Amino acid sequence: MHARTETGFPRHPPTRRDFLFLTTAAFGAVGAGAVAWPVITSMKPSVDVRAAGEPISIDLSHLQPGQQISLFWQGKPIFVLHRTAPALAELKNPALLARLGDPDSTIVQQPDYARNWCRSSRPEFLVVIAICTHLGCIPTIRPDSGDTSVDAAWPGGYFCPCHGSKYDLAGRVFRGVPAPYNLPVPPHHYTGDTMLVVGENPAGEDFSLSSIEQL
Repeated sequence: MHARTETGFPRHPPTRRDFLFLTTAAFGAVGAGAVAWPVITSMKPSVDVRAAGEPISIDLSHLQPGQQISLFWQGKPIFVLHRTAPALAELKNPALLARLGDPDSTIVQQPDYARNWCRSSRPEFLVVIAICTHLGCIPTIRPDSGDTSVDAAWPGGYFCPCHGSKYDLAGRVFRGVPAPYNLPVPPHHYTGDTMLVVGENPAGEDFSLSSIEQL
């Protein structure tokens, strides 16, 4: 898989194109005035790989804390987020947990190996299907706490601009929004320290997206 790098500043939410986007998010900034400067990396799997929905391997060695990439697997948009230490700490905040609809991931929207406090097989990396569980829109990342364009008490997370659904940085849905479930977690595993494989379970696991409550 070869990559071509260029700079750019996208003005719209991610679209359903077969590209991989690298977006720098300003985690840890104080207030809503933080600015995220994105860099776009275009990465196209071969036509036959996309058509077959084969697993996709991604080298995360250059994905810095606070950065997110988006890719497509089986026609589904996937977010891969490298969470910062403060973002991980916030996931355990009792005040946040009290605001979530399914904080313990009791509803099957993820494999067993991602049914934990971070909804991931590696805490620093979040891998989710970027389809809102309300009407299938693509949410956008809003990483800054206190972002008043979302919520005065916003802790950082994902916001669906279509109908206002909200998720934290583990893809867990907030209470009182249209979306009923957490964002789904796809099959994934790691073949090294930084090599992520999306679309394939770890050895000995048999999770399938057909088993989740809702895509």
